[in-house]
Amino acid sequence: MNVRLRAPFPLGKPSWPTSVPRPPVEKRTGVHYDTDWSRSYAARLARAVILDDVLRPLVHVLGSPTVHGLDRIQDLDAPAVFAANHHSHLDTPLLLTSLPDRFRHKAQVAAAADYFFDSRVKSAASALTLGAIPMERTRINRRSSDLAADLLDDGWSLVIFPEGGRSPDGWAQDFRGGAAYLAIRCGRPLVPVHIEGTRKVQKKGKKLPTPVGGPLGRGPGVHVTFGPPLRPREGEDARRLAARLEATVAILADEGASDWWTARRRAADNTTPSLGGPDAGAWRRSWALGDHKRRSSSAGKRWP
Repeated sequence: MNVRLRAPFPLGKPSWPTSVPRPPVEKRTGVHYDTDWSRSYAARLARAVILDDVLRPLVHVLGSPTVHGLDRIQDLDAPAVFAANHHSHLDTPLLLTSLPDRFRHKAQVAAAADYFFDSRVKSAASALTLGAIPMERTRINRRSSDLAADLLDDGWSLVIFPEGGRSPDGWAQDFRGGAAYLAIRCGRPLVPVHIEGTRKVQKKGKKLPTPVGGPLGRGPGVHVTFGPPLRPREGEDARRLAARLEATVAILADEGASDWWTARRRAADNTTPSLGGPDAGAWRRSWALGDHKRRSSSAGKRWP
């Protein structure tokens, strides 16, 4: 029989009286992580150096990016909500470094609290390098939405991925209403963004990236396309605005796969290819995904 002897207080930990209720343990990770420090002048200066002098060169080496549609947000007043499809961990630094300076250096990224904020070290790294704030993605969390809304009201732009996570197979998942809700609540424009090619660099489950485009990679590089800012129509709720956002990102994807005129013509005919891909088996979806190439000769065709 093993008997563990514990040193008495003050040499050891004091015992807790059984008649006194214990206070709740203060949580410091997940949605409870405090990111206020990451918006201090010193942290913002450090992040600007990281974004411009570390992440931007790294993104160019890995993806050789091409940015389209900056003219559509040229006259847009900050702050704004930038909502994009999501395929890879490269999406966040790619989108941040593609933003004009007036948005990039005062932007926060809505990041999954259960992934980027599951430990103190990862939380601090995410908040410092990307300006990330913890967002609950499995359910509605008042703390997360209030923080994002307060930042928008305070002049910070927000980068958010409405799918709630990276695509498991290369096709987009349904857009959730968080980005649309924040745009309506704060009265800020909602900018649709389509990102293409990052899955070839680092898809979900892959540990090491593979360069594409440029001298170090094969095939075309990655593309970022900004769409025209959306504002809620009279009587439009978050669900309907989220559906319009998803439809606009699909048009941007079609624009990249074909051309502006063809994409607009299909949008007018309500025949824009779905971001979610064909409703078919896994092999068929994978085959159709490989057939979707930017500005290819078969770009005018719909998914087979």
